[in-house]
Amino acid sequence: MAGKISVIGAGAVGSAAAYAMLIRRSAAEVVLYDVDAQRVDAEILDLTHGRFFVGGWPAITGGADITSIADSDIIVFTAGAKQEPGQSRRELAAINARILAQSLQALLEQAPHAVIVIVSNPCDALTVVAQEATGLPPNRIFSSGTVLDSSRLRGMIAERAEVSTDSVHVSVVGEHGDSEFVLWSAARIGSVPIRDYRIAGKEIFTEETLRVYERDVMMSAYRVIEGKGATNYAIGLSCARICEAILRDERAILPVSSILTGQWGISEVALAMPTVVGRSGAMEILDTPLSLDEEEQLWRSAEAVQETLARMRS
Repeated sequence: MAGKISVIGAGAVGSAAAYAMLIRRSAAEVVLYDVDAQRVDAEILDLTHGRFFVGGWPAITGGADITSIADSDIIVFTAGAKQEPGQSRRELAAINARILAQSLQALLEQAPHAVIVIVSNPCDALTVVAQEATGLPPNRIFSSGTVLDSSRLRGMIAERAEVSTDSVHVSVVGEHGDSEFVLWSAARIGSVPIRDYRIAGKEIFTEETLRVYERDVMMSAYRVIEGKGATNYAIGLSCARICEAILRDERAILPVSSILTGQWGISEVALAMPTVVGRSGAMEILDTPLSLDEEEQLWRSAEAVQETLARMRS
């Protein structure tokens, strides 16, 4: 595949993203950049040693010299303080906002036409900060949103329904955080609404089951962080998937988080909603029908992101 992806930050998430892009052959060149020269050089060397198990490409380059990202098609921003056990995503806000704001101008000087994907948390609020700092159109600067959360949920549902994940159509939306929620009203297994799905005539998705799944998805990251200190492999794969949709101009529908401009009465806040993702980035937020309860939940998510932004700016 053609194209150049630069991953900013050689920590657990950035390195996992670069590794996922390597084994999935997401681009012709993957760059890993970090100000910590010793760390990033070691990660690049380790990745390079494995290139030939996947056919010798993509090229793995980078280092502590920012010119290595020149002319990137996509910049994946993963730099920032990691989420500690017991720490909410919102508590990371002020620290990571400063890191992001300090980095963006230099990054865009090297790659002025890149699509920027924010992965650092809290990703929704940081997307707003990044757009304000750069003036880029919302399609060119957005976050990974709830792509990973939705993948987690699809896996749970597919296992219980005894079907492939490709046959499960459901999205986690809203804030990538404690106020996220599931669009159960649109959830389908094949063509069947999830609440109507049966195995041998038996109902398997009761309201209680759906609530448990929604809670489990929301708490998944916290459980991983408690056990090993950070989430990295799955979000790395999510980054690779988003980048592939961009470089291939797939126009794939993914719940990335971009700034709303009046949809559902919400503006100037980034929230994850089903979005067409292609060569120019987050191309179009779909006009997704919501139940009254889901619309209220979306507004609560918007308020949560606004509260995070207020704290970051105070």
